[in-house]
Amino acid sequence: MAQLNQMQWYAIYLYLKEIMTQAYIARQLNVSKSTISRELKRNGSKRGYSWKQAQELCDMRKERLREPRKMCGQVKCRIEKYMREEQFSPEQIAAVCRNEGYLMVGKTSIYNYIHKDKREGGDLWENCRFKLKHRSRPVGKYIPIKNRVGIEQRPPEADGTHFGDWELDLMSDSEGRNFKLTLVERSTLFSIIRNLPKGKVAEEVAKVVVDALLPFKCGGGVKTITTDNGTEFYEHEYISRRLGAQVYFTNTYCSWEKGCIENTNMLYRQYLPRDPSFALWSDEDLLEL
Repeated sequence: MAQLNQMQWYAIYLYLKEIMTQAYIARQLNVSKSTISRELKRNGSKRGYSWKQAQELCDMRKERLREPRKMCGQVKCRIEKYMREEQFSPEQIAAVCRNEGYLMVGKTSIYNYIHKDKREGGDLWENCRFKLKHRSRPVGKYIPIKNRVGIEQRPPEADGTHFGDWELDLMSDSEGRNFKLTLVERSTLFSIIRNLPKGKVAEEVAKVVVDALLPFKCGGGVKTITTDNGTEFYEHEYISRRLGAQVYFTNTYCSWEKGCIENTNMLYRQYLPRDPSFALWSDEDLLEL
């Protein structure tokens, strides 16, 4: 939106007193009609539009935006409280404070604060879900999956607004020996997590997927399944036959194309870190997550 100045605010005020249309005002000020419309919604009130009120509201917003840039003691205390007591991520802290009107910096500044605390011997980083570790992109030969159907062929109606569109993935420990299968329904965010006792064997993975989703098959509760190109999903045709749902595959290294399950796994990681405790979770324990 174009930034209007004080003279333009005053002109809008005068034109409105003369009962001029928004289109006419936009032509006179050489701005778009949407600029005038947004200005009236942003700085108007039930009593109408006032150039003085527009100036006051603009000054208030500038002051409010200026304050959160400061990493003051109040902000630091709030970050530590949310992380230690609520187990919030930096993204959650920034969003909650923004929604509730609390003084707060952005998520990048929060991460910088956590890194600095770690360098100085602090333990705030231990409250992060990934312990500040970044996952590197796997490198290796790509093995094509037989009769693979790409996500570009997924129908437009499978947009995650209706029940029945699922996303599928695996989670593992740091040594890649123990695995858990995760599923999430995109419209409701209902999630399922199961152990894989035999590891990431394609046949075993397919059987666990079918077992987990079979109760939802009746009534059209399983329409599509979206996953990545891991060879553990090689038996996708078996899944499709048993569930009556097409399995679609994302493009290589495009995890954002199944962002719902990626975010779900990130939340699971808060309780299932990549350490020896990962293998100790029974199916009963997983039901309590």
